[in-house]
Amino acid sequence: MASVFIYHVVGDLTVGKPELAEFVETDTVESAIAAIGVSTEGGIPVWKRRSLPGSVVESPDMRQQRFVGILDSLDIVTFLARSECLQDQERAMKTPVSEVVVPNSSLLKLVDPGTRLIDALEMMKQGVKRLLVPKSTVWRGMSKRFSILYNGKWLKNNSSNNLAVNTNRPSSSSTTSIRDKFCCLSREDILRFLIGCLGALAPLPLSSISSLGAVNFNYSSVDASSPAIEVTGKRPHDPRALAVVEKSPDDEPKIIGEISASKLWKCDYFAAAWALANLSAGQFVMGVEDNVTPRSLPESQFINSKVGPSDGMANGVGSNRLRKFSSRSIGFFSNPTSPSFGSSRSMYRGRSAPLTCKVTSSLAAVMAQMLSHRATHVWVIESDNEDILVGVVGYAEILVAVTKQLPPSIPSIRSVEGLATAPEIQS
Repeated sequence: MASVFIYHVVGDLTVGKPELAEFVETDTVESAIAAIGVSTEGGIPVWKRRSLPGSVVESPDMRQQRFVGILDSLDIVTFLARSECLQDQERAMKTPVSEVVVPNSSLLKLVDPGTRLIDALEMMKQGVKRLLVPKSTVWRGMSKRFSILYNGKWLKNNSSNNLAVNTNRPSSSSTTSIRDKFCCLSREDILRFLIGCLGALAPLPLSSISSLGAVNFNYSSVDASSPAIEVTGKRPHDPRALAVVEKSPDDEPKIIGEISASKLWKCDYFAAAWALANLSAGQFVMGVEDNVTPRSLPESQFINSKVGPSDGMANGVGSNRLRKFSSRSIGFFSNPTSPSFGSSRSMYRGRSAPLTCKVTSSLAAVMAQMLSHRATHVWVIESDNEDILVGVVGYAEILVAVTKQLPPSIPSIRSVEGLATAPEIQS
């Protein structure tokens, strides 16, 4: 295992991180849309409102118990796709997020700044998506890149059971904590740190994702001809994405797009919700241009939608007005000359094209893809066929791969025979 995981601590990744601004469950969906637009991984942690007075110091355990879950763009779009929300958009936007977020307190863990990076990775490999780290008034960080000393103290080999902050003992870092001040680390932050340490991870980064076992074959998908609203019944956990596929002549799944939290991150939410409720999955990922009218579209193509970013307001939050649905509203573009989603591959170019890699792609290349596109996953296709879907690589698969123990190199038979037949050196 690379020493970078053992001799670095969580606090090294928090330098310069802003203070966490809590988003409470009584806030509205409209506020959540604005907050998600500036968040990482297209989601925000949701908290219960604190019951203690502002002058009372809240213990870390109490703060952990107030965490509800993580709300992302896919949750909001599927909520707004309900018929009652489409009929009364103003009321839907004023709905508290407690009615939308899926409670899951295991997605966030509070850890001490002196927690070893390897222990933090183990937690994330088990499903944790956010690390809550106390901020400090004086942060000295690591004196040396691979020092086994952290602020003058030996690092302890903490187990996963004592990684959380313990208020009965002093912090493992010799810093003074700011009362009720925390910052949040996401898996994207971890991946960004690992990109800067590729040399220390050698030879793993240059190995193929298939050889490292980093391909998840149990992905979620929906057929392109099925109603897009079917995604509300599937709602995958990690990654938060469904592949939109159609069958090839050999009955193999061909990926033509995806419906995911990362794709819907900064869309026009009501336009996406209307499309999710009325279109097929293939039409949803390709979009339907203003001058294309497939027979499967409903007669009424005018929706009372929020003004999108192109009208001067961000994240689909603005004043109401009637307008025609277009793929540009969601952020997807298609080829207007090819209205059938099964005719040619060229129509899947542009922002609707899913982010893909091949089974032979290196781990470093996939990591760079995810960071450059700020995506939570990359779909894996066959090396000799760019359409056939094999699996998916997400944060969890990458964290497992970078911490993988490589088997010791075994000398070849020829080299062993050479040693056996080598003449003895005369003394």
